[in-house]
Amino acid sequence: MSTTGRTATAAPDDLAARLREAPFVRILTAADGDSVAASGVVARALDCPFQVSVTRTDAARERRAEQFADDHADEAVVLSVGNDDDGLAISGSDRPASVTAVDVASGLGASSDPVLALSGVAATGTTPGAGESERVLASATDQGLVARRPGVAVPTEDLVDGLAHSTLLHADFSGDPTTTGAALAELDLPAEMDGDARRAVASLVAISATGGEHTPRRAAEAVERALRAYATVDAPFATVGGYADVLEVTAETAPGTAVALALGHEARDAALDAWRDASERAHRALREGTTGRYDGLFVARHDAAPVATTARMLRDFRSPEPVALVVGDGEAAAAATTDCGIGEAVRAAAATVGGRSSGTGRRGYAQFDPDEDGTSGPDTKEFIAAFREAL
Repeated sequence: MSTTGRTATAAPDDLAARLREAPFVRILTAADGDSVAASGVVARALDCPFQVSVTRTDAARERRAEQFADDHADEAVVLSVGNDDDGLAISGSDRPASVTAVDVASGLGASSDPVLALSGVAATGTTPGAGESERVLASATDQGLVARRPGVAVPTEDLVDGLAHSTLLHADFSGDPTTTGAALAELDLPAEMDGDARRAVASLVAISATGGEHTPRRAAEAVERALRAYATVDAPFATVGGYADVLEVTAETAPGTAVALALGHEARDAALDAWRDASERAHRALREGTTGRYDGLFVARHDAAPVATTARMLRDFRSPEPVALVVGDGEAAAAATTDCGIGEAVRAAAATVGGRSSGTGRRGYAQFDPDEDGTSGPDTKEFIAAFREAL
């Protein structure tokens, strides 16, 4: 399995044909919500034993694929999801991987969970129902599994908990349930939330997430992800967007839990715990991180940051530049507003410090040995300089 940087996904029927004949399937998924959701959709459709693993770097993915091939000889079938790999792959570059996964499941003769697939779509930042996900939304709606409503897209019925820990927005109250509760109290909401009350909350979120002194213009577009609420029925989380938020965060910080969710196992409580913890750390990093601005690049450094989650939020709600880079303790993640070869830039930078990496056109991740004095050491500085040069 080699990484090319741009590989088209095979036709879903061809993927299904390969998987249908497999005695065992190893799914290697990228550490993001769409990829994990897509892996769950495909895995549930398989009629053979399977294993799903989240891999953070190209080297880890290639090592696991090679080990699997050695263990299973000619019977080995490895499916890569969410990475631009050669071979059997669902890249997620041309459209959300979860949409392709629904088609693969159909080719295998299985129905899929449209709410899980829509959550994967939402995790990419795509509006559920947009583009080719329209038919997935139609399926969920026809089955009575989702319904559009005013308000905000959070995973819990507890609005304070949901808003305080959402990573779909960053506002003054984010990361702090007490401050969030106080902000909501000013709205004098009724005990039973109606449409007007939900719209009042949505207005609070929109204004709070976009009105800051250092908020970039793109925040107004980014916060829309939190304002398109599709309520769910008989799903682990209260809304599609909230489901996506939890999947995206846990894919990075608690990958085993994320996979369990996608496979339909009981993992809701563990996922919410991981989501709350990572969210609080990410919001704290946005406020407390050491920042630097360069031409086209905004950098934040914070040892405790969940780097991928924080990079996404930094790009959307704080970065004045189109590329955001977050550096933690021995790892870094980048997120861009457009497809501009971020994965290749991260790979080049990681190579300069002997690190490991992965990425696509709009995101990238790197691991390197932490410096003795944390993120201020030579490896970190060299990585940042190399990344700037490679952009």
